[in-house]
Amino acid sequence: MFKTIKNAWAAPDLRRKMLFTLLIIVIFRLGSAIPVPFLNTAALKGVMTQVSQSGTAFSYLDMLSGGAFAQATLFAMSVTPYINSSIVIELLTVAIPALERMAKEGEEGRKRLGAITRYVAVGLALMQAIFFYFYLRNSAYEGSYIVKYRDGWQGVFTAFVIIFTFTAGAALLMWLAEQINQHGVGNGISIILFASIVSRMPHIINTLGNFWQAANQDPSSYGKYYFLVPLFVVLFLVMMWIIVFMYDSERRIPVQYAKRVVGRRLYGGQSTHIPIKVGLSGVMPIIFASSILIIPSTIQFLMGKNAPTEGFWKSFFDAFSTTGWLYSILYFFLIIAFAYFYMTIQYNPIEMANNLRQSNGTIPGIRPGKPTSDYIMKVLSKVTFIGSLFLAFISLVPIIFGASTGMSNLSVGGTSLIILVGVALETVKQMESQLMMRHYKGFLD
Repeated sequence: MFKTIKNAWAAPDLRRKMLFTLLIIVIFRLGSAIPVPFLNTAALKGVMTQVSQSGTAFSYLDMLSGGAFAQATLFAMSVTPYINSSIVIELLTVAIPALERMAKEGEEGRKRLGAITRYVAVGLALMQAIFFYFYLRNSAYEGSYIVKYRDGWQGVFTAFVIIFTFTAGAALLMWLAEQINQHGVGNGISIILFASIVSRMPHIINTLGNFWQAANQDPSSYGKYYFLVPLFVVLFLVMMWIIVFMYDSERRIPVQYAKRVVGRRLYGGQSTHIPIKVGLSGVMPIIFASSILIIPSTIQFLMGKNAPTEGFWKSFFDAFSTTGWLYSILYFFLIIAFAYFYMTIQYNPIEMANNLRQSNGTIPGIRPGKPTSDYIMKVLSKVTFIGSLFLAFISLVPIIFGASTGMSNLSVGGTSLIILVGVALETVKQMESQLMMRHYKGFLD
């Protein structure tokens, strides 16, 4: 990987793209440090310290924004409105015939779908900003409200400025991501997510340092951290290796094309394959599952002092906390269920079988038509099951480690690791493909 980056840096045009991408990341991090006006920063810090450790939807948004959400900065909404919009439009494309036809219209159709996705993203950002404003307006720390002006015309003006600053920041960040797509290296949204998660690494290192320092000060009580801190580092590296291994793994379905004579020429007859990625659903099942399971914790957090302290509802909220037993069990099964759901959206075995028949291709030993589609579906089901188990393992290991050791405030989840590794691998592959285009003569030789 480092050799690829070094070779890419040596190419002038790729170096310009890399520098442009770094410039966008710097702008993103600067925007993530500029708070919106009319906020009491001391009260905000006091309230949001609890938010970042709550295991709720707020802490999830804070992780994706690289800490910008907890600081209520210009880019507090991060790219989550655009990600949610993309997911919604992708699901609606399967359900609404007009959007499905648009998706099949080639480049023009994709542009129109992209425009719809951006409009929906701005709408979602506005809704998210309104909700976040009212949360800030009603929150206080040690008697001090976060929003300085809450009533009268000043309160109306303050609400307008804060809400539209959040919304404008989300729209600006979406535009910056598209600039990376056009003039930089890698996928813009993925690069920004990557930068957000990497920006949390100093916090993780500092937390590990605090555990190690506690062990030095009081070995009799905290001596276990002499073992747990190195174990966490080793576990982190092993999980990254597993993600890399599974990310490159695929099941290849062999395909044989029939020979045909056109005039005096003989065409076809070659053998190829259909690659089915083991991690074909990516991180989406984890996002879907966690988005559902953090709802009870979010409700409990919003209840504040009114949250139950005993009885059934206390047991209910404890079971659905990120360290609860019911949360882990449901998380496991929901990841598997959403992996199969996402597979049915991404792949259509009947259409794949029809395409093979039209191009005179067959799977050796399988008859064309329905037997072929059934065989493809069987392979997809097996690969999806293996991939979903891999996702569940990556997601549950940090939860189990944190619950069993008490080191649950490290902010390292399966989503973060898969995004980090996936974006890094995809960006390096894109660099390699562009380098290959510049040296195609040697490649052909």
